Amino acid sequence: MRYHIVVHGAVQGVGFRQFTLQTAKKHHLSGWVRNRSDGAVEMNVQGDHSSMDSFLEEIRKGNDLSNVEDFITTKKENENDDSTFKIVY
Repeated sequence: MRYHIVVHGAVQGVGFRQFTLQTAKKHHLSGWVRNRSDGAVEMNVQGDHSSMDSFLEEIRKGNDLSNVEDFITTKKENENDDSTFKIVY
């Protein structure tokens, strides 16, 4: 399963992308995360159903410094990509 996710709130400048990277790696997910110019954080994440559910639950809560106000997920078709998760600058 693959999701495109946009997270709004106090999510830039607070380590949210690094938190997302660590959480994705913990759940063996692939994809990427990046800051958007509108202050949101955007990501594409792919993995199995149970890992994705756990990942989404943690990301919705955010890290200690972030404040997630809105969380938009869109289900996408799986892609053949590598098994890594990275921060895109």
